[in-house]
Amino acid sequence: MPTTIRGSAERLVVAGTMAPTIHDVHAWRFKVTPELIEVHADPARFRPMDDPSGRGLHLSCGAALVNLRLAAAQLGYAAVVRLLPDPERPAVLAAARLAGRHRVTRWERLLYAATLRPFPSNALVSFDGRGRDGVDSRPSRRVMDELAGVAKLEGTELHVLPGEESGSRRAVLTTRGDSRAEWLRAGQALQRVLLAGTARYVSTSFMYEVVDLPEASEVLSPGDFPQVMLEFTQHSPARVRLPQLLKPVEDGEHEGQRHWERVR
Repeated sequence: MPTTIRGSAERLVVAGTMAPTIHDVHAWRFKVTPELIEVHADPARFRPMDDPSGRGLHLSCGAALVNLRLAAAQLGYAAVVRLLPDPERPAVLAAARLAGRHRVTRWERLLYAATLRPFPSNALVSFDGRGRDGVDSRPSRRVMDELAGVAKLEGTELHVLPGEESGSRRAVLTTRGDSRAEWLRAGQALQRVLLAGTARYVSTSFMYEVVDLPEASEVLSPGDFPQVMLEFTQHSPARVRLPQLLKPVEDGEHEGQRHWERVR
């Protein structure tokens, strides 16, 4: 790998490590090879008691891949990603190759800026989605359609659930299968939705331990596999401080031990 490309790869690795993680643990690591940037599962950090199937690990890895791709775009490169590239090495979750020049778009700049967490901000909403000043704000249908479009770009679907939750909207992120590759796709879609929401002044809570919800049956089709539950709250730009994307999970943010994690 040429020196200039290697220097860029190191910047991409740093960007990838800034992605949100399930259980607040980076159970994966990057490896820069002469041709590729590989993402490996890290058995030393993996917590089988918390994540017996490894689904959370794959979701977190998918989120890191999005950060890597966005960082590559800022440097003028197109990152081509292969999921589970080597059946003989199942611990290699993905591999990325810098494949030529790319003109960064304004939207990519906005999403990349949303990954940077300059400093922690005060919570704007309580867990039930009601602002501390008592103002409820549900994201508009236009915003939700935009977030659904972002999820679709990663090969997933974001289904808005029916119902009138005070001050918020709930949705479920689904894939068409439940394999390791689909978990990685779901992680990439989740991260893009979180970043796109931040760019639209939407705070998001997500729950990766999906539970059965009666209202979900109204929007899901046969073959849809729920991967992540999300709750969105809209804020006024005047009230929003710089985003905090990587907030460590605290016990007080869990509801019934279902591990909601908030992204502001």
